[in-house]
Amino acid sequence: MTQVTEHGGGVWSLRVPIPDNPLGHTLVHVLDTDRGPVLVDTGWDDPDSWTELTAGLSALGIDPADVHGVVITHHHPDHHGLSGRVREESGAWIAMHAADTAVVRRTRESDPGTWLDYLARKLAAAGAPEDHLAPLRAARSGGGMRTLPGLGAALPDREIVPGELLDLAGRRLRAVWTPGHTPGHVCLHLEEEHPAGLPGHGRLFSGDHLLPGISPHIGLYEDPDDAAVTDPPPSSQLRSSRGDPLGDYLDSLERIGRLGVAEVLPAHQHAFPDAAGRVRELLDHHEDRLTGLLALLTTPLTPWQLAERMEWNRPWDRIPYGSRNIAVSEAEAHIRRLVKLGRAEAVPGTEPVAYVAV
Repeated sequence: MTQVTEHGGGVWSLRVPIPDNPLGHTLVHVLDTDRGPVLVDTGWDDPDSWTELTAGLSALGIDPADVHGVVITHHHPDHHGLSGRVREESGAWIAMHAADTAVVRRTRESDPGTWLDYLARKLAAAGAPEDHLAPLRAARSGGGMRTLPGLGAALPDREIVPGELLDLAGRRLRAVWTPGHTPGHVCLHLEEEHPAGLPGHGRLFSGDHLLPGISPHIGLYEDPDDAAVTDPPPSSQLRSSRGDPLGDYLDSLERIGRLGVAEVLPAHQHAFPDAAGRVRELLDHHEDRLTGLLALLTTPLTPWQLAERMEWNRPWDRIPYGSRNIAVSEAEAHIRRLVKLGRAEAVPGTEPVAYVAV
């Protein structure tokens, strides 16, 4: 049965399933405007997901053809996947931050083999063992992964400009740039009095940036053609030559905490109050994690070796193949933060590059 939640003030959320994913679903938010309904995210591109999305809209008396616009918090397929289908049905515009639109464009224009090669190079540089790299190489030689999520994602036709109000008739929705999970992730501040009178400055569509019970993955902002993936610079150059996505995320969290919103409407789990309290929890979580990683890095470790030793929601030998790739990316994001802070450095002459606390 389609699950629709009314949040008051012309805002609803629809549970759109994510196939074969422990998250279960994406919360697609529907915002009523004077020009018609606008969606905040759309869900995964899957027939069952489309059925649930349209059923949820129907329960609200909305035909997909009536959708006026789509605002995307970030480019990941469980958020942006169905945007193209919505546009085909309705002619709706699609808005996204320029940094994530660049990722969508680059992905659409690349051969799937380019991404397989990139992932294999990146994992090898992180110290992945040969048995982990072999399936990627086999897929590359066999033409696999032609249906990799995101390869056919819709190209947005409007830009979300941080700090500006979106062009939504009758509503005040302001974009807040919150990089970290992706380079162009945005939260959306609905600057309107809370319909239930809760104290605070409006409500926040937080995407994956701020969730009530999950610390979101911190992604690496890299181009498949980036030579630094396979030819890392010396440790003396690392602080200025590579990005710091975890630092971006922590700065973004503090920015959100200062908004003082009455309620957060995230893309997963459930709505919740006290954004500032949740921000403090996440800041403390990452500080504790960085401290724990420094203890592990008393011995030089590659990002892969560090990921093997980090605490996850299950033992390393029970983490699925694809999730290990995400875990290694997370480990490297934390290493970059420690390097930028001057608390770790690359060990000269190591191949693949290992890092040690200083």
